[in-house]
Amino acid sequence: MRNIGTFGIAGSGVIGAGWAVRALAAGLDVIAWDPDPNAGDWLLDTVDSSWPIVEEMGLNTDASVERLRIADSIEEMVRSADFIQESAPERLDLKIGLHQRIDELADTSILIASSTSGLLPSQLQSKCKTPERILVGHPFNPVYLLPLVEVVAGNQTAESTIDQASEFYTNLGMYPLRVRKEVPGFISDRLQEALWREALHLVNEGLATPEELDKAICLGPGLRWAFWGTCLIFHLAGGQGGMRQMLDHFNPSLFPWSYLEPPPITEPLVDKMAQGSEESAGGQTVRELEKIRDRALVAVLKALQQQNIGAGRVVNEHRYS
Repeated sequence: MRNIGTFGIAGSGVIGAGWAVRALAAGLDVIAWDPDPNAGDWLLDTVDSSWPIVEEMGLNTDASVERLRIADSIEEMVRSADFIQESAPERLDLKIGLHQRIDELADTSILIASSTSGLLPSQLQSKCKTPERILVGHPFNPVYLLPLVEVVAGNQTAESTIDQASEFYTNLGMYPLRVRKEVPGFISDRLQEALWREALHLVNEGLATPEELDKAICLGPGLRWAFWGTCLIFHLAGGQGGMRQMLDHFNPSLFPWSYLEPPPITEPLVDKMAQGSEESAGGQTVRELEKIRDRALVAVLKALQQQNIGAGRVVNEHRYS
């Protein structure tokens, strides 16, 4: 595997900036490029804002914000990078063109990963001359705290590419989850989308407000989801009979509570969702809410570390200090 000392970022919005913080915390050099001339300022502000929280989680001895560089061009970024993570907006045509350009510029030994949350890697590699080194590495926000990264191969991705990328993500302190077969939305986002669809229905029909929906999750099942997933939780819910008893007594077909299709995204529904969410925010800015979220996540992660379960185990296996 090529020695990866410099992490290249194509697109430095929320996700690209999160990747930068994680790579810097892991002791790597980072070079980032974005066509937006203001993106560099956003990236630097994000690094400065989040650095205290990653310091609290523990840094590699070589970690330093001074190892971040903003490239003036995509060519400069590609020439300097040993691994490239594309985090451009979720537009298929844009991403296909960007992967084609990076593929043309990058040495064939360099892996190229996309942060896409649902586009198929086979589509992204379709115009590349060396498609075998193209894959998806889908992280979760904030990238610098949440360890999960879904690793997805396209129909031309080499098995060695998946193995090398998984090893690299592991060295960043992450948990690479191999998606067995490419499918739109992969695994985690499909689960989240089902919950999101139900939330929109409940608000649309006047059955709950956005704040009430959030309370229904964060004060109940969300606390369990921090360390176990739905399947193991339902296994316990079945008592001594486990999952078999759970499915026997609570077969979803017997309780058709949920909807299959999303409601129309009308202007009144958008207003309800936006106004309800703004009320829940209580006048706090997005940056202020991010800091609250990050400190809460650190508290949860540290509690899970003490029990060595869930994401806490991943952090224990890869912590720097």
